[in-house]
Amino acid sequence: MTKPLTAHAHAPASEKKKKSKPIYKDLTVQVFVAMVAGVAIGAFAPEIGSHLSFLSDIFIHLIQMVVGLIIFCAVTHGIASVRDFGKVGRIAIKSLVYFEVITTFALIIGLVVVNVLQPGAGMHIDPSTLHSDSSTAPAESMGFDDFLVSLVPTSAVDAFAQGDILQVLVFSVLFACGLASLGDKAQPVVDLIGNFQQALFWIIGVVMKVAPIAAMGAISFSVAKFGLGTLLSLGKFIAVFYLICLLFFVLVLWPAAKYAGVGLLKMMRYFRAELVLVLGTSSSESVFPQLTSKLQKLGVDESVVGLVLPTAYSFNHDGTCLYFAGVSVFLAQATGTDMDWKAQIGLLLVLLLTSKGGAGVAGSAIAVLALTLQSTHSIPVSSIALVLGIHRVLSAAFVFTNIAGNCIATLVVAKWEKAVDRVRLGNELDAGYQAT
Repeated sequence: MTKPLTAHAHAPASEKKKKSKPIYKDLTVQVFVAMVAGVAIGAFAPEIGSHLSFLSDIFIHLIQMVVGLIIFCAVTHGIASVRDFGKVGRIAIKSLVYFEVITTFALIIGLVVVNVLQPGAGMHIDPSTLHSDSSTAPAESMGFDDFLVSLVPTSAVDAFAQGDILQVLVFSVLFACGLASLGDKAQPVVDLIGNFQQALFWIIGVVMKVAPIAAMGAISFSVAKFGLGTLLSLGKFIAVFYLICLLFFVLVLWPAAKYAGVGLLKMMRYFRAELVLVLGTSSSESVFPQLTSKLQKLGVDESVVGLVLPTAYSFNHDGTCLYFAGVSVFLAQATGTDMDWKAQIGLLLVLLLTSKGGAGVAGSAIAVLALTLQSTHSIPVSSIALVLGIHRVLSAAFVFTNIAGNCIATLVVAKWEKAVDRVRLGNELDAGYQAT
């Protein structure tokens, strides 16, 4: 009994030690410096920068290699440890209701701001002059019944191999419920999964050491390929979109964070390394393992983290909804497509469905946007070519917003479930803990 108390008593000293480490060892600083270096390489040595995208590709592949397994471990260990099916269902329903309400607010804010400021008005772009890249080819429209069928993998192995988060989640929940039904007999397997998860976190810790190099490669490639002038040519819409994201933080995420009992700025400081990293990689998947670990360190029950966070990655695309709403109306304005409020409400309803198909991988939003525009039968799909040059700049903002929104969503549901250690939460946020 005395040992844990003694260890706890010495915690402040260890925190001081952590704070006193050299600034150059801080992952946030390393990523930021690497991004600045990437911009310089792309601007002044484009022949080099244009060949550095492989650095970020390798990093994202390393994360993707384990992210499905981490979702499986987090969900399975969380549910199997609780052994309460009623609680699992309650958390799932509360999460989905929260996601739908918040993403609806995001779509409304995006539509209203773009309509008021009209960044695309006066461009008079003729869609027939635009040549769509193959990456903008729309996916086939999926009906609701097809969507339900797609949730269930034909093979558990295939779900992991394809990296389909929803299918992995479905299998993990079923497997966890099966373990929970076995009672104490399943405890050795539950313990094994917990240890396996820790091993995966160790891998992530090693991979994160190359995160600055990955961010540098991604930024230098973008600047080298599109040029600083190209990034600034649609500066008005970029400014409007960043304003939309800022308004969403102020009007939606700040009150939600306050309701959850945390300060928004404190929370963002706690997750600062992950937030800075996604600015460079534009991939929310690249920080999923770190978010899982840090939310548990905040004192959030692992069953809540294990259920809410993976589900949020598929259903709570706050920033992506801002992107879809903003870009869709911007392209309508730029191409002179007439869209009254009735048509835009219809667009909002379509976006509520298509936004749920976005994955955490960089660039996936383009494919989903193409599907959305195809569904409207009004905005030319070829007009997406207008935003290809600035997509990286826009994705940095909306992925950043996605991450912040998913963290707050987990904390809100944890409050509803009374599944968070408030003392530990306050202490960790005050200390500004950062895993490296």
